[in-house]
Amino acid sequence: MAGQLTKRALEDSLKRLLLQKPLTKITIADLTEDCGVSRMTFYYHFQDIYDLVEWACEEDAGCALANNKTADTWQVGLENIMFAVRDNKPFIMNVYHCVSAERIQRFLQPVTFDLIEGVVEEHAAGKSVSQSDKDFLSRFFAHAFIGVMLDWIAAGMAEDPSAVAERVSKICEGQIDAALARF
Repeated sequence: MAGQLTKRALEDSLKRLLLQKPLTKITIADLTEDCGVSRMTFYYHFQDIYDLVEWACEEDAGCALANNKTADTWQVGLENIMFAVRDNKPFIMNVYHCVSAERIQRFLQPVTFDLIEGVVEEHAAGKSVSQSDKDFLSRFFAHAFIGVMLDWIAAGMAEDPSAVAERVSKICEGQIDAALARF
């Protein structure tokens, strides 16, 4: 439990420092000084600042998803992730401008895959579909969701997250079942 508190404190320090300067200018020394922990403590929990950024993104998205990973609730999960992203706009925009697109996709992949995997599994119940096909379908939709999210972030998060999630839902409606039937 103390480990989680330390990680959260480091995340809070990172978000505070990101209001003052870009991610590329923040050092481990800046973080540990702001947080009041030693360098050793930082390195006990994280390999580098980007590891902390990745952890923070996963944690925030995981909280936003909560239990909204079913066929009936995935849209709420996507919407909640987008609201969480918008609520952390200074953090997200700083990361977006300082980190490669490949790394951002790597941050978002596990969360979006987790969101869609449960939905695919639910739709596949009782169907004879291989695990590799279900995983492929989950990755496909995860990449689509990440693309939509990155476009939305690039546009300054101007569009309402509920409207974006609704548009994604309209596109996806019936598509998972149709794809599973083709597999």
